[in-house]
Amino acid sequence: MLIPVLLFIVGLVLLIKGGDWFVDGATGIAHRFHIPEILIGATVVSIGTTLPEVMVSAGAALGGHGEIAYGNAIGSIICNTSLIAALTIAIKPSKVSRKPLALSVTFFYIAAIIYSLVAYLSGHFSRAIGIVLLSIFVIYMIISVIMAKKNINAEAPSDDAESDEKASPLWKEIVLLVVGAAIIAIGADLLVDNGTIIAQMLGVPEAVIALTFVALGTSLPELVTAITSLAKGHGALSLGNIIGANMFNLVLVSGVSVALSPFSIPSNSQLAGYNTSLIVDIPVMFAVMSIMVIPALIRGKLSRVQGILLLAIYAAFCIFQFTL
Repeated sequence: MLIPVLLFIVGLVLLIKGGDWFVDGATGIAHRFHIPEILIGATVVSIGTTLPEVMVSAGAALGGHGEIAYGNAIGSIICNTSLIAALTIAIKPSKVSRKPLALSVTFFYIAAIIYSLVAYLSGHFSRAIGIVLLSIFVIYMIISVIMAKKNINAEAPSDDAESDEKASPLWKEIVLLVVGAAIIAIGADLLVDNGTIIAQMLGVPEAVIALTFVALGTSLPELVTAITSLAKGHGALSLGNIIGANMFNLVLVSGVSVALSPFSIPSNSQLAGYNTSLIVDIPVMFAVMSIMVIPALIRGKLSRVQGILLLAIYAAFCIFQFTL
């Protein structure tokens, strides 16, 4: 019992420190090149926090369990939006840059509509669909790089060159970003694996473990990044990370999984004779994203009411899933 507890604590410490370095590296790069934090969050940071899920889903696909990526993608989007983003919005609402936000949101809805149409019309994700999803990811990254370059070129030279000289060197910011992401991944694994062992030793039912440690584990990188960003006053980075991670769950995580091993949507859960995913999960995914991003695009800021509403939806969704 002692070793799992110690490893659990080590995992927690690594998560905190990794999140600290990861956010420092990301914000340092954003400020150095005058790139909006929300754009950095929706690209570089999102890829970093989504990479562990890409590896897990790719491994599952190669092992003949590609359908795992389907539920993982939609479930992660709902959790990221109505729990993690909702917490940051409820605690500290912030203003947002509409242009980079609009880019991420547009690509998310394109990917989500394609994903949903395939689920509703055929129920089978072919290799061709995987290639389409990965193509959307590539196009999004190209446009993001072009936007970032335009921001750099449009930015006037800094008057306080002396303060730029005192800034950390670029190599250090990149190392902080990469090492921070790796430490977050290691910490998340230690926390989830040993948390599960501790829970089993204490006689906690497997269903409860799955709904807590395992479910939280897939979203820990996003959660740690969101909390650290909020604590350091970088709310835009946190929001960009959530929206980017949501899109990457569809186009990168699922795209890789489907390209490696095509699968059909699972149909083991039924409600009134219909696949629960089609009448509950997908509509909830669209609902929570719309509640978060549409008011932000219209008003250029987030409100505490949005966060509270999203948290209420997440609580109701969890209760529904648990009692189904």
